[in-house]
Amino acid sequence: MSQDLFTAPDYYQLDSLLTEEHLLVRDAARSWVKKAVSPVINEHAQNATFPEHLVKGLAEIGAFGPYIPETYGGAGLDQISYGLLMQEIERGDSGIRSTASVQSSLVMFPIWKYGSEAQREKYLPKLASGEFIGCFGLTEPDHGSNPSGMTTHFREEGDYYILNGAKMWISNAPFADVAVVWAKDPSGRIHGLLVDRGMEGFDTPETHNKWSLRASATGELLFKDVKVPKENLLPGRSGLGAPLSCLDSARYGIAWGAIGVAMDCYDTALRYAKERIQFDKPIAGTQLQQKKLAEMITEITKAQLLAWRLGVLKNEGKASSAQISMAKRNNVAMAANIAREARQVLGGMGITGDYSIMRHMMNLESVITYEGTHDIHLLITGMDITGLNAFK
Repeated sequence: MSQDLFTAPDYYQLDSLLTEEHLLVRDAARSWVKKAVSPVINEHAQNATFPEHLVKGLAEIGAFGPYIPETYGGAGLDQISYGLLMQEIERGDSGIRSTASVQSSLVMFPIWKYGSEAQREKYLPKLASGEFIGCFGLTEPDHGSNPSGMTTHFREEGDYYILNGAKMWISNAPFADVAVVWAKDPSGRIHGLLVDRGMEGFDTPETHNKWSLRASATGELLFKDVKVPKENLLPGRSGLGAPLSCLDSARYGIAWGAIGVAMDCYDTALRYAKERIQFDKPIAGTQLQQKKLAEMITEITKAQLLAWRLGVLKNEGKASSAQISMAKRNNVAMAANIAREARQVLGGMGITGDYSIMRHMMNLESVITYEGTHDIHLLITGMDITGLNAFK
């Protein structure tokens, strides 16, 4: 079992921009990752198993609904604290961060924002404590980047809605207690429904044979004449904008999380380059390796500034969907590039489970696709700056 020697880079002294609360939240998460995640994550990734015992720890560090009010079991933190939590957790592993992101931004957020008071009281405290795990059903087998084309639908029948359809690529699905499912009513309007495990006709088969996010549980959501009580419909908002607002929150967290991956790859490469002797000196003393490392820390610093400024805008209620898309796209691509360069610094050792880099590389191939693909986010920026829709 390798020791976690991670030291976080802060080339522009950005810690001085953080409050004492931010630092306390971040450092608690960083300590937990070193103690609880790093020692076990390689084994779980190698075996393609989800470390369920980490759920309790995620709840204890406030990773489930950190910005949800304390009234409902959340930590009542600001958006920068949320970002820092995602950064530290994803430094450990993208799959573990996915569990926290889905729980917070895709399950707790819509229940908090669009649910009834009864729904908030029923679900949010249990989700915050980790007693309940949730998942989010939007993507379908034939509708990924075009969620408005979804075919999952429901109709009214007495005191229930009858739900039919299927969702796929759903994080947390195999063991989720509740699913926030987006489906169309007979008029074609999209609504959110809370579907509880155990409802007849609801199944969650696990997705196997993944080369990415191997320590994360992924599955499908299958609905065959599922009777959903009418009180389980989210009353606060309908239309495609409702699930997209949840994705904004998740994408924001990813923009921070990707920095954690990049920091871990950079720190690993820097330490290795100082220790690895070739031609009678450390490879860190060669021009090509210094070029790689210097470019890594430059891109990490730029991404940190981007995420911090976006966090300030989020706290002020001024962050736009397009700004969030830019940060998600930029920071994930940055992390993927750094992971590949860091792997080269380590040479052959970079592909082994003794180091985190190859696991991060594989995970990022999912992160660069989910919550909006790399290309879709580019078109979101393009539409925002030109005013012209290039999606059709």
